[in-house]
Amino acid sequence: MTTHAVTGPLDPVGTDLMKTLKALKLGGLSHTLPERLALARSRKMGHAAFLELVLADEVTRRESRSAMLRARTAGLDPSMRLDTWDELEDLTYDRALLSDLTTLAFTEAGNGVLVLGPVGVGKTHLATALGHIAIRRRLTVHAARADKLFTRLRGARLDNTLEAEIRKLARVDVLILDDFALRPLDATETNDFYELVVERHRRASTIVTSNREPSEWLAMMSDALLAQSAVDRLTSGAHTLIIEGPSYRQRDHHRRATIDTNPEAK
Repeated sequence: MTTHAVTGPLDPVGTDLMKTLKALKLGGLSHTLPERLALARSRKMGHAAFLELVLADEVTRRESRSAMLRARTAGLDPSMRLDTWDELEDLTYDRALLSDLTTLAFTEAGNGVLVLGPVGVGKTHLATALGHIAIRRRLTVHAARADKLFTRLRGARLDNTLEAEIRKLARVDVLILDDFALRPLDATETNDFYELVVERHRRASTIVTSNREPSEWLAMMSDALLAQSAVDRLTSGAHTLIIEGPSYRQRDHHRRATIDTNPEAK
């Protein structure tokens, strides 16, 4: 709900009204209620219109809070959203494809997304941003760095919960696997990757970020047959977004160094 500027002093929320709002679990309304009351008076709004206005505020607030909590549970970095993506001219990628991906149409067919490119160009940021959009669309999301996910699955073997973990991951609408194939996968990790891909194939969407091309992944896994089968399933029908350009981190480091040596560069 858009907040309109209101001139003049605002009436504070009275103690009794505040108690009532809290009793109804509507305490959040107290932050916007004075402004909404002033707006209602200035526009001579009827009771029903005013009630619709303040309740819409509450719905927006609750949806925002719910999305924030679900994003945290999903493992999404709260700072990596589409509105915080730094659209720099020296980054090269298919902007039309990114726009299409933000519609999440790929999730309807259970297709995947590959975000590829060198270190530091923002692959994780864009993958996470898609995760935030999915959260707001009420899809289930889980994001994890690939090595940490495989370590978790290895631990699940020790307490005989591997099948339950795989089933849980298979049911997630959007799984974000970050920094995949950064290092070689051993036999256990290769097998777990295969099982995960097979269980999710055409049923749910997987977003993978990697510094390597899919053809390079094959050499990074210990079992060539399982690797070929998993990569073929994962890449079939997947949308590939390739980002090229200088590293964000190196660029930011250079910018900070410039500011340190030349304060006027701020």
